[in-house]
Amino acid sequence: MPANAVSVRDVSKTFRVYHDRNQSLKATVLKRGRAKYEEFWALKGVDLDIAEGQTFGLLGRNGSGKSTLLKCIAGILTPNTGSITTRGRVAAMLEVGSGFHPELSGRENIYLNGAILGMTKQEVDRKLDAIVDFSGVERFIDHPVKNYSSGMYVRLGFSVSIHTEPDLLLVDEVLAVGDMEFQAKCQEKFAALKRDGKTVVVVSHDLGTMRTFCDRAAWLDHGELQAVGRASTIVDKYADDNHHVHGVEGGGKRHGTGEVRFTKAALLDEDGREVTEIRPDQPVTLRMHYDAPRGFESPNFSATINTMHGQRMWAIIAQDRGFLPTRLEPGSGTVDIAIAGLPLQPAEYEIGVEVRGIDEPEPADSVQAISKFAMRRAAETYGGMLAIESAFVDFSTGLTSDRAAS
Repeated sequence: MPANAVSVRDVSKTFRVYHDRNQSLKATVLKRGRAKYEEFWALKGVDLDIAEGQTFGLLGRNGSGKSTLLKCIAGILTPNTGSITTRGRVAAMLEVGSGFHPELSGRENIYLNGAILGMTKQEVDRKLDAIVDFSGVERFIDHPVKNYSSGMYVRLGFSVSIHTEPDLLLVDEVLAVGDMEFQAKCQEKFAALKRDGKTVVVVSHDLGTMRTFCDRAAWLDHGELQAVGRASTIVDKYADDNHHVHGVEGGGKRHGTGEVRFTKAALLDEDGREVTEIRPDQPVTLRMHYDAPRGFESPNFSATINTMHGQRMWAIIAQDRGFLPTRLEPGSGTVDIAIAGLPLQPAEYEIGVEVRGIDEPEPADSVQAISKFAMRRAAETYGGMLAIESAFVDFSTGLTSDRAAS
């Protein structure tokens, strides 16, 4: 059983919220030094273990204590009661440009931030080119960072943090401001950290990322720990409690503003018939049925296929494919997605659908497991999660072997 990278024991943290803070020495004397305040409990008796090598998510509404707990783990804040122990080198990305001096250049701030994170000058010297290359701010590396955009701040700060080669990386929502290319780079780095047995603790409001990216998660509410467990399970519990989730026929769940409502989603074969069982190489159409009572502007549709355990196997977003209707007229309609084939292993899978306005944080409707289908067993035998046709090749003759790859 792996050791714990983080152990949190009965941690509580309070802050003073002043209602009438003294603004001068005179006011302090007149009030005999007493300013009115109340104790705000940001954390209350939190107990938590994070195993080495896990990607761990912290969920909760604003003010729930997620960031406070992350700062306590990083050693930036000291708990009022309880204790926190960590193993190995810790790197933290807690806010945009944390540890940067605005008047210094990007290059100078790499050395400054590196020193704050425990790197020696010689270590920064060795990694300087890699840090600059990853950040993508080569053209501006000798300019003062006060002139950087927020995205440039994030890229440079994250690049320094990730190149400390931490055993424990703490990330607080800061990656949300990066562009898509940068976020893809970050995901690759996170995957590399995971392969190397490193630990990542992330705070995010993106439930989709939490579900697919994290192994385990914890849900905090008003400073108190509500639940800890497998990420998909905790995300569902949190969504149920905070987004007025309703069950749908077949066991799925939905949430959203209700401006659009999915009524059905099904796979169709080449003849347009609904099917619940398909082959890996079979072309199908995913048809989403919706109802928009008052019409809806700039709808961005998306769909996912997940295993019965919540692991995402496939996803498509209309905006990424250039499909951007200007408006859904009032009434009912359908949206079709043509799929050339789904090379998945024989098993049961769930279909999820969502629609939201462009750049809107809350979906109009999002339904998990709106329908299910089964993948038939192919004639060949495959290993792993995907059923991709393949064969060994005899390099000496160039002839294809009759033995299927497994």
